[in-house]
Amino acid sequence: MRYLLFCLFFFSYGVHAQTLNKTDSNRVTPGDTLVIDSGFKDSLKIFKPTIYDYTYQTQFSEKKIFDTVFTKDKTFIFSQYNNRDNFGRIQFANIGSGFQQLVYEVNPEQNLSLLPTNKSYFIKGINDIRYYDVKTPTTAFIYHNAVRNGAQLQSTYTQNIGKNFNFAVEYIGLRSQGLYRNSLAANNSTEFSGHYFSKNRKYEAFAHFIHQNVNNEENGGIADLDLFLNGNSDFNNRENLEVNLLNSTSRFSYRRYYFSQEFRPFASEKFPFKIRHTIFHQGNKYYFSQSSPENFYFTDESELLDYPTNSKKFLKNLSNTVSILFDKENFKLDAGLRYQMIKLGIGDKLPQNLNIPTELSENRLGAVGNLKINLWDKVALNSNLEFSSGNQFGPFLRSQNLLRFEPFPDYFVNAKVNFQTASPSFNLLINPSVYRKFNYYLENPKNETITEIGGDVNLKWFQSKVFGNFFRIDNYTFLNSEAQPQQNSSSLNISQLGGEATFSYGKFHLNPKVLFQSALGNKDVLPMPNVVARANLFWQSKAFKNAAEIQTGIKVYYFSKFNSREFFPVVNEFILPDANSYAIGGQPIADVYFNLKVKRMFFFLEAQHLNTTIMQNKSFTAPYYPLYDFRLNIGIVWYLFS
Repeated sequence: MRYLLFCLFFFSYGVHAQTLNKTDSNRVTPGDTLVIDSGFKDSLKIFKPTIYDYTYQTQFSEKKIFDTVFTKDKTFIFSQYNNRDNFGRIQFANIGSGFQQLVYEVNPEQNLSLLPTNKSYFIKGINDIRYYDVKTPTTAFIYHNAVRNGAQLQSTYTQNIGKNFNFAVEYIGLRSQGLYRNSLAANNSTEFSGHYFSKNRKYEAFAHFIHQNVNNEENGGIADLDLFLNGNSDFNNRENLEVNLLNSTSRFSYRRYYFSQEFRPFASEKFPFKIRHTIFHQGNKYYFSQSSPENFYFTDESELLDYPTNSKKFLKNLSNTVSILFDKENFKLDAGLRYQMIKLGIGDKLPQNLNIPTELSENRLGAVGNLKINLWDKVALNSNLEFSSGNQFGPFLRSQNLLRFEPFPDYFVNAKVNFQTASPSFNLLINPSVYRKFNYYLENPKNETITEIGGDVNLKWFQSKVFGNFFRIDNYTFLNSEAQPQQNSSSLNISQLGGEATFSYGKFHLNPKVLFQSALGNKDVLPMPNVVARANLFWQSKAFKNAAEIQTGIKVYYFSKFNSREFFPVVNEFILPDANSYAIGGQPIADVYFNLKVKRMFFFLEAQHLNTTIMQNKSFTAPYYPLYDFRLNIGIVWYLFS
């Protein structure tokens, strides 16, 4: 034991011995680590790191420095439990319970995957994993308070071992009771990542392991809307309101092992070829559990099956890819072959007369390719292509193409053309349930084909941006009002147009953002608001003799009234409204906030949905699911560069 204590003491001493002053990224110019003369005539050198010595990257992106600048976008990011700007989404009453998507977008993580839509907002895909490069041990903490009881804490620790290897450990824990009965959210994530390269840079490897859980109690919404809307003070305590489900929970587990390595066989710059090998295994599991069948979903025993009340779906995906890369500074090209084994199944076998298989599996062969071109630091092209085919889930093709160019200094144009044709989300292909009417198997579905054309223009004036997108979706797959999968026979066309700008006068700033969207025909299969907007009016200034920075203001959110889809907790998807549904939206949601930065610690304090302090809450996330009432939201972000 004493040797262990001695080692811990020695390690902590070594960490503190490296503690030196560093400078925020907005106060220095890029450069190498500074070397300070020790004052003695010996070989001792003292290194004084700057913020540019603390970087991170995803595997296929450029390195970025830790962002410690107090920009306007941070109030939208670190006020959210998933630390993302959730423009175009409306949150459920409890943090950790997901969102309703108000603006159509494509989520590539759902391709050839079992990923319920309302479980996806906490999930990290392969391209979301960060690999670090830090001069000294680095720790980051992100804290959010919860609704009623609980909290969320994200803690990250990363350290370089020598110049060639970095490892990182991250844990996220969330537990929030919620305002309504049976609405507990309990999410967590454990992540390990590592990055290594040899001294001669001929070999490089990336690896990570991640295990995420998104667990929620499901209450099915308010049972009697009149009690919520009549303003009776007896129901100011939301636990007094009856809900539709009392013993239902949903659980989603997402686990991945990932390893990618690159080797350059030739030392000469005349032969910049590399060989890349990537292998990963991913397993997804979704459970909907009840202690007993709920009367909300059935009226007669004949509507039930002799089946467990705890239903299960799972996916296993083993992917193995070998590629050849041509890697020059301004031109990168790679192409390779991919082999996949995919297995989709359910936990317990259903009665034979339903003709729902227990397992669907296949081996898939395919190809991948990527192209990056950078010309004169003014024009950049990034194209990705992936193709595979199998007997069970059919052909898959995805092509992403992004062109970025700068016609004039400080003016940027991004143009994109994306295309994919793939099996519908696996969550819509099959479902087992004790309720007879909620079992389904979408046999021999047509590929859902999506064409996306769009882009944005970034202007120097008022830091403004104009953007637009057009989607054409063939064989759009959805859940109808009976919670059964259905494919649309004709094309669904969606147009989106929007803009954002920042107007400043002294220390006052106004940052509005608005998006207009419309479905051109077939509007009934995907109800959406025509307008989604927000505005942020704030004052920002240095304070306390420049030792701190203050940002305070008001944010207002708005989406137009529309006949929303309903949330269906059995599969954690949204279904078309039935005859008894009603429209939501058309009411502003106002937050007042005070944010403070002291060195590398950020404090975010928000009075959310402040208008409910003077008027009754009549806002909804989805039919029968009210938006959160007034709450004091607290967020803290703290970077420690040892």
